[in-house]
Amino acid sequence: MSSSLAELLERHQHEFGPVLPVDLSAPDVARLDFTAANALLADVDLRDTDAFSDLVARMLAAQQADIGIGGYLENRAVYHRSPTLFADDRTPARTLHLGVDVWLRAGTPVLAPLDAVVHSLADNANFGDYGPTVILQHQLEDTIFYTLYGHLTRRETALLRPGMTVAQGTTFAEVGPPPENGDWPPHLHFQVIADLQGRQGDFPGVAAPAEREQWAALCPDPHLILQSQVV
Repeated sequence: MSSSLAELLERHQHEFGPVLPVDLSAPDVARLDFTAANALLADVDLRDTDAFSDLVARMLAAQQADIGIGGYLENRAVYHRSPTLFADDRTPARTLHLGVDVWLRAGTPVLAPLDAVVHSLADNANFGDYGPTVILQHQLEDTIFYTLYGHLTRRETALLRPGMTVAQGTTFAEVGPPPENGDWPPHLHFQVIADLQGRQGDFPGVAAPAEREQWAALCPDPHLILQSQVV
């Protein structure tokens, strides 16, 4: 199903609207690296959200950028800030990021890239979790699929209800600030999902690296919709 979803999204790329009201291929957009290869991560207490936010600002400034983007299938070194959320004694640590993050100011509108129905929403309020989260359901040809938006504002998310229709290009949420966004530096987590597997208002955004193949198949590259040239 998911490989055909990726092919479907490729066929319909020209039909998608923006997810954010910014050009994600502009010169002021830079890729941010949150893998262990980035030595800056070792010098920052990522459990301190202010320090984490300062790190993001420094990474952007170093590239003369205002917006950061990236993270799809990135094996990240940042999830130890929430060890009880991303690892336990029974399963491998989850560090493989399944969506794309866009790091930009809180309050930025979030738009539906395609006509949608609100599938579900939740406030995943654990430290380091999604915070307010919206899942939209879409249909292209005969295929139903989903997009997930994490780290939103409570105010806008509270106005939504499952079953509501959202027209393409409509603002339905905003990028949230810490601590209500799961206590992260402001950013949007955007993820494409072929099958929610019965979940409501939540879906894994991080997986164990050893399970990369199966999760990449279930969650194809969000750049197929975002269409940013910064990858």
